[in-house]
Amino acid sequence: MKPSRRSRLRRLATPFVVPPVFDFWAQRLHPTWSWERPLARVVAHAPAAANAVTLTLKPNRHWTGAQAGQHVNLTADIDGVRITRSYSLDAPVAADGRITVTVKGVDEGRMSRHLLASARRGDVFDIGPAFGDLVLPAKVDGAWLFLAAGSGVTPLMALVRQLAGQGMPVPVTLVYWARTRAELCFVEELRALAARHAGFDVRFVLTREAAVADDEAAGRIDAGLLDALVPDLAMRQVFACGPGGFVTTATELVESRVPLLRTEAFTPPPRPQTDDSGTVEVRLARSGRALQLQRGVPLLQALEAEGLKPKYGCRMGICNTCACGKASGATRDLRTGAANTEATAALKLCISSAVSDLVLDL
Repeated sequence: MKPSRRSRLRRLATPFVVPPVFDFWAQRLHPTWSWERPLARVVAHAPAAANAVTLTLKPNRHWTGAQAGQHVNLTADIDGVRITRSYSLDAPVAADGRITVTVKGVDEGRMSRHLLASARRGDVFDIGPAFGDLVLPAKVDGAWLFLAAGSGVTPLMALVRQLAGQGMPVPVTLVYWARTRAELCFVEELRALAARHAGFDVRFVLTREAAVADDEAAGRIDAGLLDALVPDLAMRQVFACGPGGFVTTATELVESRVPLLRTEAFTPPPRPQTDDSGTVEVRLARSGRALQLQRGVPLLQALEAEGLKPKYGCRMGICNTCACGKASGATRDLRTGAANTEATAALKLCISSAVSDLVLDL
C-alpha cells in the first residue's frame, strides 16, 4: 500500500482504535507490528569482546531513525520489572533500517547482564527516539582526534564507520583505552581500516597490560602520552567519550589547545566540592507525599532510597527519561556545582541534588 493511502486510512481509523488492544492482536501476527509504538526486534547476537556483545536490531516503521554517534533507550521486561537503559549505536543506520549496539556487561546492571546472557534472536524491545550531540557536522573538514575509553568507543566507532563509508575524507586518529587487550572491541576492523586508509590511524592504549604491538601503548591518559601519540594535537578537532573521570581529564588536557572539543561521559564526572550536608523536605505534587531527602545526593538516587521508582535511562543527564517538573526550590547540577532556583519543566533527577526544600511534579 502506498504511504499516502496508508496515512489517509490511518487518520480515518484513529478515532476508533485503542492502541494497546490493536498492538495485542497485531503482535500475534508479527512481533513488531503496532499502531504507534516504536519496537525493535533482535535479528543477530554476537560476542564483541570479553564481557561484551553486539546486538543487531530491526526497528519497526514507527522509529524515526538516528545519526551516527547518537544513543537510543531500549526497554525490556526482566523478571517482571520494566527496565530502560541507554545504549549508543556503534554504526550508522543501515540501508534496510537495521542498527547495531555493542553492550558491555556492568556489575549489578540488570539490563546489560540480560542482553549478554539472556537476549536471543526474535526478542523485542521498546526503542526510544535517538538523542545525543556527539555527531559529525554536515560538512566534515580539517583533522580529527577521537579519544575513547571503555564503552565510550561505541559512538566514536559509529563515526569512524560513517567516515569510512565516505572514503575517509579527512585525517582521523582514534586513541582507544581499555584495561586489558581482551576488553578491546572492533580491533580487527579498526586495524583493517587503518591498513586501507592512509588518513586513518588507530592506537590501542592498555592500562593493566604492557604494549606488545606497534599500534599499542600503555598508560592512563596524560599530557605526555597524548603528545607522543598525537604530535599535531593542536590542529585536531577532538571528540572524547568514556567514564566521567576520563572525560574530565581529557577536557583539562586539550580544551585550551584545540580548535574544537566535544565530550560525552557515560558516568558522572567527579562532583565539585560543595557544602550540601543535612536534609530538605521534598514534596511530590502528584502523590501528595512529603519526604526528607539528603542534600548533595542525586535526586534519582535519593528517591529510589525512599522506595520510589522514577523512570530513568542513562543516569548521566543525556536521555531526559528521568526529567520531571520542579515547581519551586533550589537544586544543584552535580556535574558543574551550579545552583538553580528557577522553576522548570525538565529537571534531570539523575544529575541534580536538592539545595533547599523542593516541590516536584511526581
